[in-house]
Amino acid sequence: MPTPTFSSAGHQAEQRPAEDAQTCAAILDLLLPLRRAADPDTPNTPFAFPKQMQQLAAFVAAGEPILFTLPGFPCKSPNPAKVLGHLPDEAERQSLHFLDQMCAAVQQVYQPGASVVICSDGHVFSDIIGVPDEHVDAYSDELLDMIAREGLSRLSLFDLRNVLGDLSYDEKRHLVSERYAPTVTELREEVRMGGETLRLYRGITRFLVDDTDGWQGTKSALQRECRARAYQVVARSRAWGRLIAEHHPRSVRLSIHPQPAGSEKFGIRLLNPADTWTTPWHAVLVHREGEPGRLMRRVEAEALGEVVFVNGRPSYVKVLASVDDQSGSLNSAYAWF
Repeated sequence: MPTPTFSSAGHQAEQRPAEDAQTCAAILDLLLPLRRAADPDTPNTPFAFPKQMQQLAAFVAAGEPILFTLPGFPCKSPNPAKVLGHLPDEAERQSLHFLDQMCAAVQQVYQPGASVVICSDGHVFSDIIGVPDEHVDAYSDELLDMIAREGLSRLSLFDLRNVLGDLSYDEKRHLVSERYAPTVTELREEVRMGGETLRLYRGITRFLVDDTDGWQGTKSALQRECRARAYQVVARSRAWGRLIAEHHPRSVRLSIHPQPAGSEKFGIRLLNPADTWTTPWHAVLVHREGEPGRLMRRVEAEALGEVVFVNGRPSYVKVLASVDDQSGSLNSAYAWF
């Protein structure tokens, strides 16, 4: 009886799924140290994140560049105690470089590489958080200029200006909410059930309280007002996510909010935040010679050093050599790629 033979093509076909899984795991290994976790006790191993493995596999199996989508970079906080102004500064610049370097690192383990679509959501809820649409436009335009000036070719920007034609922002917000957002009643029921929606609702409420400037009423009244607005923010955030999924149906979905393992989104930290919720647009970058930058509230940052101006605008805070940071607030184990 003749010895059976196997074609090399068939053997390669059998090997391919295993090789693809290894490639996906290698890519996810790059992201795990940057994870913004809602469940920090979850093991940081690729196979603890099946949703992300599946999302990556869709690109790897086709040999296509990976597309990450990241809702965020909306606008600067309206609270001057937290930020230096309403335009992007060194915190955003370094965050953009970080995302570009992340994509470059992916290319080291997966030759087709990767890109990030920053899905800027400022116009989606600017009316809720008290930021003029003109400030959101200026913020987004400066982000685009930064990307071009710095040669960050792996990054692009998607925002409400890219959809629904020439309608006004108010009209666009209304249509996006009408088409994609859950009702407040539905969200209230989700919050009552606990879990991730409750955690997000509480986090957004804290954000809104902290972002409020010049409140004249009582603290309890502010809490009530922010709780009501938090439902609107969560609803529109959900709507924006659904719209992004419609425009980018194949993507690896990132989030600047903490996410649990098993979520469709993978939470990611930008730079070195003071906590799991701080972002570059809610803080100031603090720099000390020879150390990674750290995100802090403006009032705390200015107590450590002096504001540095770049092109005539305040950009970051440089820690004075005489400051002894005994609190360890600037110490960091955060590593760049």
